[in-house]
Amino acid sequence: MLEKLVAIEKRYKELEELLVKEETLADKDKYQVYAKELSKLSKIVERIKLFDNKNAELKDLEHLLSEQHEESFLDLAKTEIDKLRGEISALTSELESLLSQETADKQEELIMEIRAGTGGQEASLFVGDLYRMYTKYADARGFKYEVMASHPTDTGGFKEVIFSISGKGAYKNLKYESGVHRVQRVPATESSGRIHTSTVTVAVLVEPQEVDLVVNPQDLKIDVYRSKGAGGQSVNTTDSAVRITHLPTGMVVTCQDERSQLKNKNKAMRVLRARLLDKTKQEDLNKMTSERRLQVGTGDRAEKIRTYNFPDRRITDHRINLTIYRLEDVLDGNINEFIGRLQENEKKKKAAV
Repeated sequence: MLEKLVAIEKRYKELEELLVKEETLADKDKYQVYAKELSKLSKIVERIKLFDNKNAELKDLEHLLSEQHEESFLDLAKTEIDKLRGEISALTSELESLLSQETADKQEELIMEIRAGTGGQEASLFVGDLYRMYTKYADARGFKYEVMASHPTDTGGFKEVIFSISGKGAYKNLKYESGVHRVQRVPATESSGRIHTSTVTVAVLVEPQEVDLVVNPQDLKIDVYRSKGAGGQSVNTTDSAVRITHLPTGMVVTCQDERSQLKNKNKAMRVLRARLLDKTKQEDLNKMTSERRLQVGTGDRAEKIRTYNFPDRRITDHRINLTIYRLEDVLDGNINEFIGRLQENEKKKKAAV
């Protein structure tokens, strides 16, 4: 916790300096972003200063006990020490709560990427089913969502669809959806009634603000081209589609959904930042001990997390061995039962470590 407190104080001082710079004062949007962040951190910094002062007082009083003083004075010092320790304990709990809330506030916006895996046409159709499921869930919770990029197919599905979701608790609830989703159903083109198994991958990424993750423009290669619709049909007569390559990592993000090149570029940059942040988090996770891995999970998206069986109207979450026979209801966005049980499971794992 102390490392986090030091980092917050450092960031607070940086923001104070940034807010008085000429380039910040000239940029209204950037000024508002910095001012908002400073305001959010002010309460934590205020409590940090009080926490530091109380600890300094405690240290001085404990030093007095090692010196020669009258008994009445030492008794008074001991009483004050007990009082300070109680106040420091209360401040510690308060700071832990504030840090937890500060982390939650940063994780209210996410980017979700759904991609067809094995199974060809059936996989691409299920990408559309999952996209509908998550947007219906977002509607029910009052979350906002926006398509960042999509690659539709001729049959009404998607090779991939990338979209943002924002709202209080969005990441907290939807982070468990990362992984491989397996679908078992009889395709419309299957005359013998044979069940096909297909897979779709879902990635849930925290969306960082521009000030949280700065990307060096020199690390980017930006190409523009004419966008294409499903089946190769041109949907634009100008070079508005954008492809951004992050040279140090080789990451490539494309966006062609908007008619404006600037809008496509901005959306592509949002996706790129989210992927870069996720890459950093995964690298940090790989360095952790096995105990820590048990606490937070491996984050391995190659693991099959859920199966949707259409013939039996059955959905099974393999991480918690939960099976529900309400497939249509779940695909209509009613995934709260899964989320609730997964949250309980996470709490139990943390308590066991």
